[in-house]
Amino acid sequence: MITKKNRKQDTAKRHYRLRRKLHGTKERPRLAVYKSGRHIYAQVIDDDAKVTLAAASTLDKSVRESIQSGANVKAAEEVGKLVAIKAKEAGVESVIFDRGGNLYHGRIAALADAAREGGLLF
Repeated sequence: MITKKNRKQDTAKRHYRLRRKLHGTKERPRLAVYKSGRHIYAQVIDDDAKVTLAAASTLDKSVRESIQSGANVKAAEEVGKLVAIKAKEAGVESVIFDRGGNLYHGRIAALADAAREGGLLF
């Protein structure tokens, strides 16, 4: 009997495959992105120390006031700008981008582009 995997399982499989290669350090932490149906989240993580250095999401007050929905490209751009600002305040210049197993398009690409415009290098 053949069972068909769902999209969530496919995303998890891609994420595990990516995480074998990606590892954030103090000098170059990992910019991890999680996308749900209603929101998008981004964290800058030092995997060596197991510490989150900066985080932003569509649930943050400053982002929530400027968007109508947390599940569109405009919201992802706002989160990307905010996480870049917070990462700069934490002293982070360069990151490794972890797309969380999601395909690099739409909201994920918008967040990445906005973070680059905000000054993060990756």
